[in-house]
Amino acid sequence: MISLELTEPQKQVRDLVHYFAEHEMRPISMQADKEERVPDDWLAKVNRMGITLSTPGGGGGTKSKSAEDERVDLEVRRQANRLSVIAAEEMGWGDPAIALTLPGPGLGGPPVQAAGTPEQRERFLSIFTRDEPRWGAYALTEPGAGSDVAGIRTSAKKVDGGYVLNGQKIFITNGGRASWVVVFATVDPSLGRAGHRAFVVEKGMPGFSCSRIVHKMGMRASETAELVFEDCFVPDENLLGGEAYYAERASGKSGFRVAMSTFDTTRPVVAAMAVGIARAAYEYTLEYVRYEYPKSGRSYQTACERLAAMHQDITAGRLLTWEAAWKGDIGQPNAKEAAVCKAFAGKMALDVCASCLELLGPIGLNGHIVEKLYRDVKVYDIFEGTNQIQHLIIARRLYEEQGLRI
Repeated sequence: MISLELTEPQKQVRDLVHYFAEHEMRPISMQADKEERVPDDWLAKVNRMGITLSTPGGGGGTKSKSAEDERVDLEVRRQANRLSVIAAEEMGWGDPAIALTLPGPGLGGPPVQAAGTPEQRERFLSIFTRDEPRWGAYALTEPGAGSDVAGIRTSAKKVDGGYVLNGQKIFITNGGRASWVVVFATVDPSLGRAGHRAFVVEKGMPGFSCSRIVHKMGMRASETAELVFEDCFVPDENLLGGEAYYAERASGKSGFRVAMSTFDTTRPVVAAMAVGIARAAYEYTLEYVRYEYPKSGRSYQTACERLAAMHQDITAGRLLTWEAAWKGDIGQPNAKEAAVCKAFAGKMALDVCASCLELLGPIGLNGHIVEKLYRDVKVYDIFEGTNQIQHLIIARRLYEEQGLRI
């Protein structure tokens, strides 16, 4: 049975990350948004501190550890999803764009950990140390295949010793600065999902380039890149999982399942960040109404009613997210729950930020933190799968539970 009370270790994680968000992220938040970048010296400092936006299954390589370290690691793994969403909410509260910019494997970590060979996990994940900031990335979306993941057209042609990739990827977080990118391509578009393969493409490989960094309305401090592959040769050892990984699975949809299983772990993290954004806007507005609104008259009562509804929705988003994370930790399928919390939290956070702006009135316009949060939160209704896609996933799972198919 899921517990609605945090354990002491979980409270410690929450409090530590909140302190970091308040004292390290918030002070540079507005300037980073204005300049559309996070200062390099700040990133180097944070990297030395060992702080990153954690995604389940996105850890470092294998190294010898003491028995006590192994025991602690085992306990962390048992609640990795819950710890990730607890931390992600505080990161979202601090600054969601800066959170996505923190050094680490990012969304590329889970597929490498889940599908990579032991040698690949050591090779690609062990580079993330405190010596130098490094990033990983995850490249799935294309100009003609965003929500329709099965429709990717980046091609992977088998040649002697590896594959040649041709195509384009868009909206790739940290794609320009990443040391490597997990890239999904197809060996044969006519095979649909069965033709998908996942590759780890390393920075500097001939034919691999970043064509541009995208200017955005929100999340401006986070780097969003477009990547191009022009006759890019990727050796066999960079095929995630190796040839055997695909040959051993009778369905032939291993590459597609790598992509989808990643979402089952990352969607709750994204939902938690949306909850954090909503909470940040709500808390500021709550204080404003408390001290600035006239206590007599209908406007104050109306504002209090709207704030109560916000609190209710934020709490619901948090609990839905915790459920999805908990099911992941105990090894139960959580695709439906991950889609539910992602769909609810993204829409909820957008609505909360919009309501907060209305209650703040003119002071919430350009240059205000709640205005920034409103710009930042819009993408949480889109990335990691739009709400329409989440609803389709939920419907399919509901039908499957009844032994039916859509």
